Amino acid sequence: MKLVSLLTLCTLAQGHYNFPSFIYEGATTTAWQYVRDWTGSYTFNPVTDVSSTDIRCNVDGTTTFAPSILPVTAGSSIGLTANPDIYHPGPLLAYMAKVPSGYTAANWDGSGAVWFKIFEQGPIFGGSALVWPTSDPDATAVNFTIPKDTPNGDYLFRVEHIALHVAQSTGGAQFYLSCGQLTVTGGGSGTPGPLVAFPGAYSATDPGILIDIYYPVVSTLLAQLFGVKYINYLQYWYGDMIEMEEVVGRMRS
Repeated sequence: MKLVSLLTLCTLAQGHYNFPSFIYEGATTTAWQYVRDWTGSYTFNPVTDVSSTDIRCNVDGTTTFAPSILPVTAGSSIGLTANPDIYHPGPLLAYMAKVPSGYTAANWDGSGAVWFKIFEQGPIFGGSALVWPTSDPDATAVNFTIPKDTPNGDYLFRVEHIALHVAQSTGGAQFYLSCGQLTVTGGGSGTPGPLVAFPGAYSATDPGILIDIYYPVVSTLLAQLFGVKYINYLQYWYGDMIEMEEVVGRMRS
């Protein structure tokens, strides 16, 4: 029975990953010391229900707290390890949420419209295919910058990689995510925004979450570009990575 259980676990975990440790000032922290160890993290399984509270900080991540809070400086670089590595294609995002008065990063659940995006990385057009920077076989870490104008205080830091390899049906997108606990010092007087809530930020049918990234890439992303749904898709993930005029030019040529 033990052998069967191990084989089952290996099958479940194949191609899956998590984010257990911060990387700060050249050092990798102990796994789950500053990042919340969500229930079932050893399975590496993703969240697939965007309407569930699990989409915020993973399974039980709103009530299972890490033992410590990592002090960081506004404007500094911070990373997280990917264990074993980011395997699937899809966008990478990072959010932060300021902890309200009366709580610390080690006892707050992250509820409400409090999350602001600090990073987003989508694909690059590679002719007839999409090239995902996070699909590198050596993608064992991801790196971000704490905005220099971030006000001082405690924050939750949410890293999220959305795997789109089976996202052609509703509920197929896989969300690999973790929440870490930070104290920001040396910050500024910025007003982070816009603010979103998890759950609430995403719908299962949002363009970019419900999408076939393999076929037909050209007709889906270019030939139907003038459809509102697909314009929203491009803007949703790509941001400033590509010029809309360039894509329209390709379509017309």
